[in-house]
Parts: sequence; C-alpha cells; structure tokens
Amino acid sequence: MSARPRSARHWRRRLPWLLAIAAVGLLGAWQAPRLFPAGGDAAASLQVPVTPALLARGESLARMGDCVACHSAPGGEPFAGGLPLASPIGVIYSTNITPDPDTGIGGYSLGDFERAVRRGVTPDGTPLYPAMPFPSYARVSDEDIAALYAYFRHGVAPVRQDNRRTGIPWPLSLRWPLAYWRALFAPTPAQALAHAPGYEDPVVARGAYLVEGLGHCGACHSPRALTLQEKALHDDPARRFLGGGSADGWVAPSLRGEALTGLGGVSEDDIVRFLGTGRTDTTAAFGGMADVVQHSTQYVGDDDLRAIARYLKTLAPAREEAPFVADPAVAQALRGGDASARGAQVYVDSCATCHRTHGGGYAQVYPALAGNPAVNGDDPSSLVRIVLNGAIMPSTRGAPTQFAMPGFGDRLSDAEIADVVSFIRGSWGNRGAAVGVAEVRRLRAKLPAQTPIQGVIDPRTAADLGAAVPADGTGEVPTATH
Repeated sequence: MSARPRSARHWRRRLPWLLAIAAVGLLGAWQAPRLFPAGGDAAASLQVPVTPALLARGESLARMGDCVACHSAPGGEPFAGGLPLASPIGVIYSTNITPDPDTGIGGYSLGDFERAVRRGVTPDGTPLYPAMPFPSYARVSDEDIAALYAYFRHGVAPVRQDNRRTGIPWPLSLRWPLAYWRALFAPTPAQALAHAPGYEDPVVARGAYLVEGLGHCGACHSPRALTLQEKALHDDPARRFLGGGSADGWVAPSLRGEALTGLGGVSEDDIVRFLGTGRTDTTAAFGGMADVVQHSTQYVGDDDLRAIARYLKTLAPAREEAPFVADPAVAQALRGGDASARGAQVYVDSCATCHRTHGGGYAQVYPALAGNPAVNGDDPSSLVRIVLNGAIMPSTRGAPTQFAMPGFGDRLSDAEIADVVSFIRGSWGNRGAAVGVAEVRRLRAKLPAQTPIQGVIDPRTAADLGAAVPADGTGEVPTATH
C-alpha cells in the first residue's frame, strides 16, 4: 500500500480535532476583547506628584521586588527586558519596562501600570503570562504601586528595545485562555487583601506583606499544581505556602519550620544575615537565591529583613522531622585513613580540603555539608548540579569577598558523582537518600556548560557593585577559589 492513502487517512482522523482547535481559537479571539477590555484602572489614573522621596521609595521597592533580575538580559541594559524565562510550555522573554514611549512603558498611565503589575493585563487588553508574578503582586498596596510607577517612569533611563516574541508554539501561544486561568487562580487586589491572614505583631505583619507581595517568595518556594498556579499565596491550614518548590532547575527548599529541611534549625538572626550578605557561618546562597541576594535583599533595610525573618519563623512545619543530630563516626573514619565507604575516597580527594572531614566547612567561607537542608532534602538535584557545574557566592556590601566552588563534571564520571553525593547525603548525621547514576546522567544532560570561575559582570551586577563595565560588557568577577 502506498504512503499516500495512509497520509490521507492520517489527516481524515485528525481533521475533526484540528477544526475543533481552530474553532475554539476563533471563539477565544472573538471573546478576548470582552474578557480583557483595553485601558487601565480609571480609579488609579490620577497624576502622581514626583518628589525625590517618592523616587527613592520606588527604587527601594523595585529592589525588594527584584525587578532588575527578570527584566534585564545579560549584556543588555537594565530593565530593557529580553531575558529568556523557561516555562513548561516554552520560552517567555521578559519585557522592556523602561520609560521608552514606543517599546517600553513610557505611555503607561498609573492605571495602566497598576493593571499590569497587580492584575496581569497590558493596556491593550493582552493578558500576561504568570511568569510575571502578578498573583503575588496583587498584595502590593496602592501607595507602593504609585511609588513604583513614579520610579519606573522618572527614575529609570529609557531604552529603545523591542520586546521579543515568545518561543511558545501554537496553540499554546494563544493568550485568551489566560483569562480563565487568571479568574481561577489570580486574586484581585481586594481579594488578596481580604484573604491575607492578620497578625497582632506589626513586625510579623510587615514581614508577611513583604514575603507574600513584592518579595513573591512563593513563586519559587511554594509547590505548584498541575495547572501551574502556586498551591497557596499566603499561610494556609494545609501548610503548602512556602513548603518547597523549584525554579530554573534548582530546588527551592521549604521556608517553613521543618527541623531538618526547612528553617526550624535556623535562627532569626541567621535569616537576617543570610538575606543581607548571602552567607552565614554554616551556609551560603547559590543558584537563583544568589541572584536574589545579589540584586535584591542585600539592599533591603535591616528593619524589613528582621520583619521577613520573624514572619518566616512563625510558619509551622509542613511535615514533622527529627532535628539534625551530629554523628562523628564518618569523621573519625576519615581521620583514621579509612575511606572505604562508597564515595569516601572521592570526597577526600575533591571535597575535604574545603568542607573538611567532619563536613563542617569553614565559617563564612565554605558552607557546612553536615546538617545542611539542601543536602538532606528529598530531591538531590541542586547538590548534583553544584558538584557538576560549581557555584559562586554573591558579592555583597556586607560580605564583598566572593568565594567559588569549581565544577567537577569535567573530571568526575557520573558514577563517581553519584557516589560522592550519596556519601555526603548519608554522612555526619545527614539523612538524605542515596543518588543513582541514572539521576546524575539525566541532570548532566540538561545542564549548560560548566560555570567558569572567571565570570562576566552583567549590567545588574555592575549596578549593584557600582562597577564600571568595559564597553564590551566583560570584566572579572572577584573570586577566591579552592
């Protein structure tokens, strides 16, 4: 039988589905203007008097929201967009939010700005993908929205740069279904305010406002449903909010009170120190959290950092865990020359110089592995990723020295990495499960090339450090390596 009849039957079987999809698409396109009419919120369209104090407040709020991290591409201008954001349906590129009148938000009224930030709809009625965390920003107050608007309209340099089309294939690229997603899962500002829990302690209340709103911590640290919404936007009886999630290939651990894998064993002072400097005596920021500290939380005032920490310490654990209890057996074996355990010899050769035979590391320099929540979590992906590609601490005003761990993916096999990660997860009192070779192989295939120790200063880091970036955009990142 020839291929032609098979091809004909193939299309005949699929034609009804294709017609149905096309009909739904046309119906959605016809209904879209009714779902999201153009124009901003008339109630928020008043002119805002711009003062130096308002601009300073808006800049501080933009830091809190970490707007520069998503709306700036490496090698590009701050806030000009173009950063690729991976999503389950394809690549989304961040937009230009400089006050350029043609390609940015220079033509936005306050109402237009409010509608985009808190409701996820552009002035022409186009719904935004929830890569923009408008479900969290619905919690932001009118006064803070006005300050942000003043800053982005009058405190940011305009950049003419067209927004990039998404890399999402049709029909997933149709935007009108987002109307229903938004109606189901994104609260209005009034709903966000009404549903937010109340707190007697004003410091805790301030922390809740920052964490749930501009901080949008749940975007990474809360689990998501199959329909991709966060399972909770504020503390809930099921304890899902901030119960752990993932972002850009990194595991975002629970920020609740779990004794081993959450913040149960972390003091309020250490949370403040971590957010302000990116490190404590036992741990350091890595992955996406390093960017958050670098571009956002190191600039947040001490009072607000204290409020965030105090609020996080009120969150009950999502699951009950026994606390970490140190076990000296492995350290004693290694000091005695016994490296016979699976992965022990690789650890001695490649890790012990910095993290030490007792797994305690060096305070403020190399993180402890013993008792580390990232080591003890159910998902070992972050630990495997760091061993493969390395990691660099953020350089902050409070801790400017930037220590780095080189990647070992170029000289350790998948089996050796599985062995050493399993050794780390099961030593010194850690209770993480062993890691298989197949898991390492899968993660290696998904990761980009090994992170270099000498990096490139992108405009966000240059602005943070007050550094002068050469015309070609390159420069050495100050580091101290093993």
